[in-house]
Amino acid sequence: MKQYLTIDEWSIIEESFNPQTQEISESVFSIGNGYMGGRANFEEQYSGQSLQGSYMAGVYYPDKTRVGWWKNGYPEYFAKVLNSTNWIGINVEIDGVPLDLATCSVTAFRRVLDMKEGTLSRSFTAVLEDGKEVRVESLRIVSMVRQEIGAIRYSIIPVNFSGTITLTPYLDGDIKNKDSNYDEKFWNEVEKNAEPDSGYLTLKTKKLDFHVTTAMAFDILVNGEKLAIPAEAIQREKYVGATADVTVQAGDQVVIYKYAANVTSRNYGLGQLVEAAHAALHSAREAGFALLLSEQAEAWKAKWKESDISIEGDVSAQQAIRFNIFQLNQTYTGEDDRLNIGPKGFTGEKYGGSTYWDTEAYCVPFYLSTADASIARNLLIYRYKHLDKAKENARKLGFTKGALYPMVTMNGEECHNEWEITFEEIHRNGAIAYAIYNYVNYTGDKAYLGQYGLEVLVEISRFWEERVHYSADKDKYVMLGVTGPNEYENNVNNNWYTNRIASWTMEYTLEALAYLQENETSRYHELLDKLALQVNETEKWTEIIASMYYPEDAERGIFLQQDGFLDKELIQVKELPPEHLPLNQKWSWDRILRSCFIKQADVLQGLYFLGDRYDLETKQRNFDFYEPITVHESSLSPCIHAILACELGYKEKAYEMYLRTSRLDLDNYNNDTEDGCHTTSMAGTWMSIVHGFGGLRVQQDRLILNPSNPGHWTSYAFKIMFRGARLNISVTDKQVTVANETGIPAQITIYDKEYTVDGKSSITAEGITVTA
Repeated sequence: MKQYLTIDEWSIIEESFNPQTQEISESVFSIGNGYMGGRANFEEQYSGQSLQGSYMAGVYYPDKTRVGWWKNGYPEYFAKVLNSTNWIGINVEIDGVPLDLATCSVTAFRRVLDMKEGTLSRSFTAVLEDGKEVRVESLRIVSMVRQEIGAIRYSIIPVNFSGTITLTPYLDGDIKNKDSNYDEKFWNEVEKNAEPDSGYLTLKTKKLDFHVTTAMAFDILVNGEKLAIPAEAIQREKYVGATADVTVQAGDQVVIYKYAANVTSRNYGLGQLVEAAHAALHSAREAGFALLLSEQAEAWKAKWKESDISIEGDVSAQQAIRFNIFQLNQTYTGEDDRLNIGPKGFTGEKYGGSTYWDTEAYCVPFYLSTADASIARNLLIYRYKHLDKAKENARKLGFTKGALYPMVTMNGEECHNEWEITFEEIHRNGAIAYAIYNYVNYTGDKAYLGQYGLEVLVEISRFWEERVHYSADKDKYVMLGVTGPNEYENNVNNNWYTNRIASWTMEYTLEALAYLQENETSRYHELLDKLALQVNETEKWTEIIASMYYPEDAERGIFLQQDGFLDKELIQVKELPPEHLPLNQKWSWDRILRSCFIKQADVLQGLYFLGDRYDLETKQRNFDFYEPITVHESSLSPCIHAILACELGYKEKAYEMYLRTSRLDLDNYNNDTEDGCHTTSMAGTWMSIVHGFGGLRVQQDRLILNPSNPGHWTSYAFKIMFRGARLNISVTDKQVTVANETGIPAQITIYDKEYTVDGKSSITAEGITVTA
């Protein structure tokens, strides 16, 4: 754990410049708007260690899959969200000497991510090698209102000299991805143009023919007066810019306002890109930086009204949850159902920025509760539109029917190139089925089943039917050669979670069929014909459900992660020397696979998903066995443990796991934040409060709350949307208050007592103790 950021309720603050933490800060201070975003790179040139990154949602490249030994069924490529044109650049020279924080003496450095209003600012004093001193302030936004627009206010004051400051705002498309195979660059230039105060650059990908046009314009002011400074336009391959010399006296303030528009062929025809970029750019420049800031503040005010969580008495916890919510809201807005949520968002390139099962397992609950139901619906429709590709993926692996959704994808096609995950981590299918259940159960939108959901459920169930086989020895159905959520075990037999979620999927599919048969008879028969669903298939699913094998240890009263798990040497994490952690950076893969140590919730993942199927004692026995041998080296692990610990009344463990998930990136717990933030696990952080401490569940069309207070907080409050009502739920040690901010009444149960919260009213459950 490396805590170097100042604790603050609404801001992430860095109080000094340290080159060793620069790449971590570039991740943490990233900004975006769902359409585009980028790392917190410096505007001026920086020759130190840095990962430059600007990203456009949905623009990707099928990079060559590089493996030592090709296997049948391998994907041909690994999808990478591309590092796109660097639009923030403003090079600065002081009397011909570059301003570069890697070569200057830097004092009074301060970087601030203002999460309340959605701005990134930075200020510092730099002394160059020749003794000249400058004071610099920058303020940057990626607009939540004008999705194609980014804007910068960059100010320089010469402190102890008079001379010439040379400013060079530019667009640089000669970029590459850090993790590209064979160090290949992915962009070709299409056209460009540079003017004294503006320019544009159009690039296209070498494959798939994505086009991106970036246009910029700038204004320079000295002491508040806009100057018509002669500037020299610059053009070279994949680069446009303009250089202006500004003569200054000590104490003068030079300010450059830079505006940039980024448009892509995902939204415009190729012949429209330049015109569209210029139109967006002109509108933003005419509006001016002050108005763009005001719009940004109002947009974020609305976001926080829907999704804020407040914590009294623990500023570290407060900062952490708002950071997680902020990143989620600027990563995905739900306005484009072609988009999904990559595990790094706009903060880095690792994992390709593609779609994983993280979305269905962790992100859907956040958007269900903090936005209109259409947002979560779009996440499900994204998968529905990929159903044909999922069926193709199953055929590539030799299955004759059904659908296998990819572990990693951009367009529905599998593009993950590690065999133990590509071929074996098939539990991802279950998460997609569970997300359909979760959406329908939470929203009450049962029409979704007939419109989209049933087709997906049937094809996933067909896959499970073919993937299991009957074991005469056990007289049960088994599933061999899989990798469960715990990726520190590969190619195992009868992973409990995978078997359980497969059986549950078939069960839910049968329930959905029965519902449609009774309530939407015409649509039911249409779907039977479309899917060519036979009675013998549903009968087979019923047989598998009744006879699925689940490994367990009767003596301990626990479910076994997989066959043979108890053959391992059972050592708790606390017995390991600290220098051995994290295992994935200190141990060989061979040693990890032979150990008992668990990367993330596996059996416990199933007990969270299917929590209404298991009693508290069962959950407790399994938690007590598995958590002490879990190293939590997946970002997706601590949140599930926090939720279950809350349910079990393990106050300190719940709080420990909450801090670990919420401050994972802020404190660099796993020593990997420099690669980008763990965006999808941030939704798990939200879950750890709302589903964990808040005890939120939905059962029989009612909202269920069983809140607890970890004991470190005076109080906490969270907002959720539930079937049109927006509820503000406040929890103290003595009472729970639910205020309905809309006119739509809500049915709610608090500690087994039922309430109706009428529109624009509140109820209070008193005389209770909610401390965990």
